[in-house]
Amino acid sequence: MRGVEEPRPTAPAAPGPQRGSGPPAAGAGSRSGLLAGAGAYVLWGLFPFYFHALLPTGALELLAQRVVWSLALSVLLLTALRRWPAVLRVLRTPAQLRLLAVAAVAIAVNWGVYGLAVTSGHVLEASLGYFVNPLVTVLLGVLVLRERLRRTQWAAVAVGTTAVVVITADLGRLPWMALALAVSFGTYGLLKNRLARSGTGVDPLTGLTVETGVLVLPAAATLAWIGATGRSTFTAGGADHVVLTVLSGPTTLAPLLLFALAAGRVPLTTIGLLQYATPVLQFAAALVLGETMPASRWVGFALVWAALALLTADALRAQRRRRPALPRPRT
Repeated sequence: MRGVEEPRPTAPAAPGPQRGSGPPAAGAGSRSGLLAGAGAYVLWGLFPFYFHALLPTGALELLAQRVVWSLALSVLLLTALRRWPAVLRVLRTPAQLRLLAVAAVAIAVNWGVYGLAVTSGHVLEASLGYFVNPLVTVLLGVLVLRERLRRTQWAAVAVGTTAVVVITADLGRLPWMALALAVSFGTYGLLKNRLARSGTGVDPLTGLTVETGVLVLPAAATLAWIGATGRSTFTAGGADHVVLTVLSGPTTLAPLLLFALAAGRVPLTTIGLLQYATPVLQFAAALVLGETMPASRWVGFALVWAALALLTADALRAQRRRRPALPRPRT
């Protein structure tokens, strides 16, 4: 899904400027940042329609095409912007290169499973994965970063776990695609977060270039194997299909760059609230594409939404507590 997908998503807190972190850009900059953030999440939410238009391309071929064309566009942009020194610095820094290599594997799993969900008619399960993602992020904070959760956060995790049990009973199987999407994207965000906290952050374009560079040889080998076995769909649908496939590069990069623009101009709390636009749009797209939603599954999704409501309420309350009291006016 979200093809990119940079800093680790966090549970949303109250919108507006965060005290003590400096005021966000005001006026036109703030408005353009908000529009950029909304544009990024809307594009990610509309991916099911784009991937559906690429049928009969399978998930594996779709993943390989996204890697190849994303790298091709990244190379063009880096050349035009003269940003190759940033890539070379990463390649000469083993710690950064290792983190980005592992992040590349995580995002490849995310892209591959998301493509499989769309091409096999399981967009609802994909949307569930991104609804569950904030809960997985909280759990990763506990397991990896040794963070301590508040009672409301534990309650949200418990309700989310109950939702997974209910949906598993409804499907008759574990919703593995949803869980794989949530865990892979949560892991990707965690790795990028650690990279940013290292004090030598990597900008989104450089990061994606290195990540797709790590993946390009397996992707090229996959496309060669698919072509050799006569299963390639690249030219099967004529010129329109070729153009749509090549556009997988821009459609991967565009929301990522919009997100990067938004992250620098609006508070992180606003970004946290905007992130829910993606699974909501995916959910709507699934219904438009004809997927069915039995009543029993509505119960599971309702529990997920209740868990997110708890998580959001807790974040809002914590944000208010962090704000220092305003000094009383002198009389």
